[in-house]
Amino acid sequence: MAMANFLALFLLMELIAGGYRDGASGLSMNYYVFSCPFAEPIVRNTVASALQSDPTLAAGLVRMHFHDCWIQGCDGSVLLDSTKNNTAEKESPGNLSVRGFELIDDVKGQLENQCPGVVSCADIVAMAATEAVASSGGPVYDIPKGRKDGRRSKIEDTFSAPAPSFNASELVRAFGQRGFSARDMVALSGAHTLGVARCSSFKNRLGDPTMDSDFSKTLSKTCSGGDNAEQPFDMTRNNFDNSYFQALQRKSGLLFSDQTLYSDPRTKSIADGYAKNQATFFLDFQQAMVKMSLLDVKEGSKGEVRSDCRRIN
Repeated sequence: MAMANFLALFLLMELIAGGYRDGASGLSMNYYVFSCPFAEPIVRNTVASALQSDPTLAAGLVRMHFHDCWIQGCDGSVLLDSTKNNTAEKESPGNLSVRGFELIDDVKGQLENQCPGVVSCADIVAMAATEAVASSGGPVYDIPKGRKDGRRSKIEDTFSAPAPSFNASELVRAFGQRGFSARDMVALSGAHTLGVARCSSFKNRLGDPTMDSDFSKTLSKTCSGGDNAEQPFDMTRNNFDNSYFQALQRKSGLLFSDQTLYSDPRTKSIADGYAKNQATFFLDFQQAMVKMSLLDVKEGSKGEVRSDCRRIN
């Protein structure tokens, strides 16, 4: 009888706290509610404080989450350092725009002091991305927690990631293979409303006659500074909004993989809708981000909770 009362109380507390549990993965919105109740506030406050000092960090944190989940699932593999016998994911050219490793280390250190061996690095990355979006003016949403950290991180695994040179058909196919619809893909592409890209990623577009002429001149001037010169994706690089899609309407998409969304009928109408209605973009983006956060998550013995996010236990 006592056990039944305890279970009833537990279930009631989960419901009161809004405890969502994902049936497919077993993750829970309130995974740490008893084991580490200050986990989410620590992540939230640390990220918010860091973004006050450096708003450009938001883009790096969102990309960290995407690049982590796309390769081997959301398992913190992007955080692992290379070793003498292995070159890790973070060394990939495609991960040069990922920033925030020191912030993740900071959060992990605080959490290890509060509740050692409980909160995974994969969950920290996922929570940090949601806070980065919210702190930049984007949608406020929650994600299930309970991911375990992976033990593999190899640079060659990153070669399957979508490239800046992909056209709409290639993007639809690549995302479709991971369970995303074309609408999901366009919404996730909207994360490019934050941050910058390096000239090496868009110099192939220089001289493109379909590009807005003024924007073409801007890119040429940027690239005169070399391959590492940076150009914002839109005019509000630190604000999460729908300016990215409005730039596509002006033929001012930075990467080929950006502007292609406006040249294919399967994606053009979606991009148009987001350019006109930011609320629709926000809703679709948060739903796509929750879906992405569930990619190939590791649980139980398939993963671990690292004590140091840069090294396997």
